[in-house]
Amino acid sequence: MRQGAQGSADTGAPWAAVGRAGAGVPSGSGVPAAQARVPQQTGAVRGEHTHSEPPLPVVPRARPVVQRASVRGQILDALRAALVAGDLRPGEVYSAPVLGERFGVSATPVREAMQQLALEGAVEVVPNRGFRVVERGVRELAELAEVRALIEVPVMLRLARTVPAERWAELRPLAEATVRAASSGCRATYAESDRGFHRAVLSLSGNVQLVQIAEDLHRRAQWPLVGGGPGIRGRADLVADAHEHTALLDALIARDLDVVRALVGEHFAGAAAAGA
Repeated sequence: MRQGAQGSADTGAPWAAVGRAGAGVPSGSGVPAAQARVPQQTGAVRGEHTHSEPPLPVVPRARPVVQRASVRGQILDALRAALVAGDLRPGEVYSAPVLGERFGVSATPVREAMQQLALEGAVEVVPNRGFRVVERGVRELAELAEVRALIEVPVMLRLARTVPAERWAELRPLAEATVRAASSGCRATYAESDRGFHRAVLSLSGNVQLVQIAEDLHRRAQWPLVGGGPGIRGRADLVADAHEHTALLDALIARDLDVVRALVGEHFAGAAAAGA
């Protein structure tokens, strides 16, 4: 649960950036290899043709659009993971062409993914240079934690009164998955698993808008603080945090409202001070 801190117990070399160190192809990547392996954009994907194939027809073709959207989505996921891991550093400027070289794609899907991150508030556009990772402080993290508490605490208490035990038991694999993810020491992996558990719990409310808003706030709370902030946490901290999920699930199954209130309240109180 307690994210929002820069760095992880399993983070590779920082990404090269432009702006402070100058442009160039990154010499290392903090993004796991599986995330960096984005499908190459072939001539067919870009709308070009080679000598071995006839020219494309004038009518639009759906397949390249789908493939392009898929590539953009994979790039967006990888960039989000790099943000959580602290590999995209607050205050640094990154160019779409340089990141495109790292992923083995053109600058276009990278630029589109970064524009989405700009809409989410993770980066800001720097004209003629690229995108700067937004610098966030402890106060912003505390404000996010307060808003999340206002949304999630009353919802979980209401669900604790109405949802049958067998429905909560179905979420046990997700709670256990957060413990395994935390044990890996990879902050990005744990962040995704953490959001998945919260999403599953809140989905039982049946309120799609609530779930979407809560997930957006949760994701933003997982971005790194400038300079690392006070909430840098290692593997042991992630594991302890993950066990809060199993404890909360036990309380929800038992319909122990006092324990549910205490666990959720303490979580967000701690998030306001150190990380969600």
